[in-house]
Amino acid sequence: MIRTIVKDISFLEQKSELATKEDVEVINDLIDTLRSNLEHCVGLAANMIGAKKRILVFSVGNIIIPMVNPLILKKDKPYEAEESCLSLTGCRKTTRYETIEVEYLDINFNKHKQIFTGFTAQIIQHEVDHFEGIII
Repeated sequence: MIRTIVKDISFLEQKSELATKEDVEVINDLIDTLRSNLEHCVGLAANMIGAKKRILVFSVGNIIIPMVNPLILKKDKPYEAEESCLSLTGCRKTTRYETIEVEYLDINFNKHKQIFTGFTAQIIQHEVDHFEGIII
């Protein structure tokens, strides 16, 4: 189901909780919502659709990849980025890392550890910030 994007800063500033297998509907709603916004969005965190869960999705072309309870284990090569967000107006500067190592669960709750670089790494870092209530 496509959900409305949350723009309430007081809600977005709240920390997210670990997701469980009971949150599969949130994963599917995130996928549907990102798919409907692909022309101007590359990633979403669950709080952006009203669920305070540690779930994110991001796109690589037309493929949408969900991550459940992702944890950034390592960060390397900091740089300054300028980002926008569907939940906010305008662009903001922030520090990101060129290379990150992430441990996460997939949609079937299988554990993975993977290295991401470049723009994909930036998207993941932005969405993980949402889990901590960090507004970019």
